[in-house]
Amino acid sequence: MRRMNTTPSTTTTPSTTTPPAGTTDPAEGSADAVTEEATAKDSLVKDPATDSPAKDPAPKDATGTPSDAADSGTAPDDLAGQPDDDDDALEPDPFDEARHGVGAGAAAVVSAALGVVALTGAWTGRVAAERETLIGQIQTSGGGSAAQQISEIYGDAWHTTALVNGVFAVLALLVGVFVLIRPAFGAPSERPQPTWVRAVALAGVALGVLGVLISAGMYFDLFVSLPTAGAPAGG
Repeated sequence: MRRMNTTPSTTTTPSTTTPPAGTTDPAEGSADAVTEEATAKDSLVKDPATDSPAKDPAPKDATGTPSDAADSGTAPDDLAGQPDDDDDALEPDPFDEARHGVGAGAAAVVSAALGVVALTGAWTGRVAAERETLIGQIQTSGGGSAAQQISEIYGDAWHTTALVNGVFAVLALLVGVFVLIRPAFGAPSERPQPTWVRAVALAGVALGVLGVLISAGMYFDLFVSLPTAGAPAGG
């Protein structure tokens, strides 16, 4: 008969002691190798649209922030969303455009109107001429020669009319010249003087010069001389 062994058998358990420093655990080395192989396979996965290995669209630097390429890609979108204040500041204000040149335009129109009055005559010149005629009649009522009556009644009224017209012509000339030379003095303007203002001012200057010449000729009897009385017929 055989005897049964009643002594329990000893089981061998894997050692759990930490390997010495400087050595690598075989289990950990194999796990790292499997992880690196899986990562390499993932990086070689092809993009169906481009049939090329997929890549990270926005690589990050060592600090974990997106690269400059990603920032430059989003910069135009941010700028497009901002209001363009510079264009609004450079756009001219319609009210400023309407007010620009109003004073100069009004002065140019006044200059042209004064030139027309100098050529056609004004009611002030007519009233002044009638006054001189009345004064001449009063002075020659007591008696006087024919030449004296012509000079006092007609000549003085004629010269007074020429003088009044000449005053209007000089005013038209001065106002027109002022409008033309005004941009050269004072604070410089951002916009040039409107063309129509210069044109009307030039017309006023031309009419003023013409009125001065005509008035001077009338006053000094250059165009038409005063009538003279004929010698009395002998009896």
